[in-house]
Amino acid sequence: DYECHCGKYKRIRYKGIVCDRCGVEVTEKKVRRERTGHIHLVVPVAHIWYFRSLPNKIGYLLGIPTKKLDSIIYYERYVVIQAGALEEKVSEKDLLTEEEYLNLLETLPRENQQLEDNDPNKFIAKMGAEAILDLLERLNLDKLANQLRHSANTDTSQQRKNEALKQLQVVEAFRGSKNINKPEWMIMKVIPVIPPDLRPLVPLDGGRFATSDLNDLYRRVIIRNNRLKRLIDIKAPDVILRNEKRMLQEAVDSLFDNSRKSSAIKTESNRPLKSLSDSLKGKQGRFRQNLLGKRVDYSARSVIVVGPELKMHECGLPKDMAAELYKPFIIRKLIERGIVKTVKSAKKIVDRKEPVVYDILEYVMKGHPVLLNRAPTLHRLGIQAFQPKLIEGKAIQLHPLACTAFNADFDGDQMAVHLPLGNEAILEAQLLMLASHNILNPANGAPITVPSQDMVLGLYYITKIRPGAKGEGMTFYGEEEAIIAYNEKKVALHALIKVIVDDIDEEGNPIRKMHETTVGRVIANEAIPKEVGYINELLSKKSLRDIIGKVIKTCGVARTAQYLDDIKDLGYTMAFKGGLSFNLEDVIIPEEKEKLIQDGYAEVEQIMENYNMGFITYNERYNQIIDTWTHINSKLSNILMKQLAEDDQGFNSVFMMLDSGARGSREQIRQLSGMRGLMAKPQKSGAEGAQIIENPILANFKEGLSVLEYFISTHGARKGLADTALKTADAGYLTRRLVDVSQDVIINEEDCGTLRGLATAAIKNNDEVIASLYERILGRVSVHDVHHPNTGEILVNAGEEITEDIAKKIDESPIERVEIRSVLTCESHQGVCAKCYGRNLATGRMVQKGEAVGVIAAQSIGEPGTQLTLRTFHMGGTASNIAAENSIRTKYDGILEFDELRFVE
Repeated sequence: DYECHCGKYKRIRYKGIVCDRCGVEVTEKKVRRERTGHIHLVVPVAHIWYFRSLPNKIGYLLGIPTKKLDSIIYYERYVVIQAGALEEKVSEKDLLTEEEYLNLLETLPRENQQLEDNDPNKFIAKMGAEAILDLLERLNLDKLANQLRHSANTDTSQQRKNEALKQLQVVEAFRGSKNINKPEWMIMKVIPVIPPDLRPLVPLDGGRFATSDLNDLYRRVIIRNNRLKRLIDIKAPDVILRNEKRMLQEAVDSLFDNSRKSSAIKTESNRPLKSLSDSLKGKQGRFRQNLLGKRVDYSARSVIVVGPELKMHECGLPKDMAAELYKPFIIRKLIERGIVKTVKSAKKIVDRKEPVVYDILEYVMKGHPVLLNRAPTLHRLGIQAFQPKLIEGKAIQLHPLACTAFNADFDGDQMAVHLPLGNEAILEAQLLMLASHNILNPANGAPITVPSQDMVLGLYYITKIRPGAKGEGMTFYGEEEAIIAYNEKKVALHALIKVIVDDIDEEGNPIRKMHETTVGRVIANEAIPKEVGYINELLSKKSLRDIIGKVIKTCGVARTAQYLDDIKDLGYTMAFKGGLSFNLEDVIIPEEKEKLIQDGYAEVEQIMENYNMGFITYNERYNQIIDTWTHINSKLSNILMKQLAEDDQGFNSVFMMLDSGARGSREQIRQLSGMRGLMAKPQKSGAEGAQIIENPILANFKEGLSVLEYFISTHGARKGLADTALKTADAGYLTRRLVDVSQDVIINEEDCGTLRGLATAAIKNNDEVIASLYERILGRVSVHDVHHPNTGEILVNAGEEITEDIAKKIDESPIERVEIRSVLTCESHQGVCAKCYGRNLATGRMVQKGEAVGVIAAQSIGEPGTQLTLRTFHMGGTASNIAAENSIRTKYDGILEFDELRFVE
């Protein structure tokens, strides 16, 4: 501050003096960030934004095509500005070469060139931005707008109409801002120069300077401008001047936007310089990086580990991290309690980590949740609030049930912690974002906090029945009795017994009732709320999802969170006590495999013979071979599944893992002990031809692959890796574009009062129902009263939400189509109304005003899209084509009669 460049004047007393040696004013240094300079250009220059971007503003205003416009601006052609005396030969806006221009001048009398410019007889033709400036100044916008409207209405060719409308948009934009903008301002005579501190010059060691690209670009403009000034002063010939003017135009172009031009100005290392436009646009530009993306104070990040003993709404925070995050709150408490006097000494105490700090920390953290976020945040459940618990160590502990929403696992994932500071923020975190409130997935209304892996396995294991187990057929008076008998080793966990348990009748009233069940199921039901009844079934991931849905409906979210914690603990305990493991012998290879493969070879041989004899074409042969192996593969899979399920009374570990939904899929087990099957051939997108390699891999992973089989496998596996890397970015970009178009769709009113809707029926594919009527109308609002066709009773009134019960009634009645309100037919002026949107899937109730449904929709499409790209990676590139059944099934049983049936033996 307060120094001049050469150092003659220093200190504040010289404030305001301009140094006589170096010409620098003595003042504060912050003016280097705010004082803007300018360059006076000798000739006008066109602004690249207005003639190189689409729509081409200057071109549209003057009605000159882009190519021609370029040739004028870059001093290649003359343009006639006013025909004057030569009206027969040329008209306005014609382009002339140098020769044509000189020839025309010779035909003119000499005195014509000495007339004033505003004389209508004078012939004027110019080149470069000056010509454009003249043309723009002569524009009469109102007249032009009327002409364009006329031609848009009367023109016969569609293309000319579209052109006229496009031009009209630009003209109207200028007419609308008549008092503020003039068309001729698209040509610049002065260039602003941004303040010096925003384009810094940094000295490096070794006497060289690192500089901002803008300095180079400005330097170019100044040098060319000064050279042009000198050339004009010494009255250089026209050709030289023209060349210099063109270079000036190009220098200014690259200053404003270097990426638009083919001949971008490059550095020595062949890197295009970063112009003003480049520093604004894109993900790294000023807007998205600095204005919309900010760095946050009070945040931390660390690796996550599992915290199985946490409650649903808790997370474990390392002590040191918490002390740092809550620092200002701790300091305040330290001063309040009179332990220290100043903030500085309080900071010291916190940094020394004295015991008193942790006592205060415990107190401060009560009712002050933190936000956890895992990148990439694909939907709104990627950030959730938790009540922190202090833990030793350096890793954040995460509740295992919250993993699905974050898509987290514990192989080294990291998560970020943020601290909400304001009271409103804290309240919002507790009421809206707490993990125990976000049990349903906003995309489809299904519970998202479903037990997975070990938990499911444990629950599946204890609810499974083993025929002939110890104590089968015993009868017990109540749950306690059964559990005592189990603890005394009188009855096995999986034995079928009879017990009188708490249950509910059809109306939902609690009763005592005898069930045929197992001790394991009695234990599993201890966690389930009484109002739901007694769940007497094998618990797998699927059935757990339904049960959780049921618990939410009957008991509400708070009770569900507690239930989830209970079954989590139970699942882990039982998986541990069950001691499930699997060895090589559990992976069963069916004996029929040999024979099936022999059959396959025989069929392929027959097909090849037919082909060699010329009965079938090459493509038919290929398709038949693929079909053969696909059928054999699915036959083998079915036999394999059947044998696995029967092995050890259904207690085969591999089968239990698969059947419970804990881990693994049919595909994976087929590859382990059936055959690997046909492999996909990676292709350039859009390429035709064989998608599948026709030699199948007959071995499985238990037997081991031969060298050739292994080699074919690597093909698909690599494709998986490449796809994963490339497609994830695409899916993320898709989400961004979806959010961009739908972010202003918000629920703005209760009812728009429209009478329109969409007729909805079940979606079918050849009699196979893909989405039932029930699924499609549930939670929507009916447009009309719906009557039962047979009894005539009203099932649902117009404007009433279709609940589960109503939807079920409609689905069971003969009604095929129901007209429902839809956001597509909503008549709200801004956003949509609650009635047209229907139920908010995240809460299970009608949507409330102010819900940003557009963003939810965009995230619900984009989030699975990202997951789908990872699918090929996990399948390992095996070709997934399914053997289709070729038979027609009737819906109703009865006798069919065929008339004039012809058939082939």
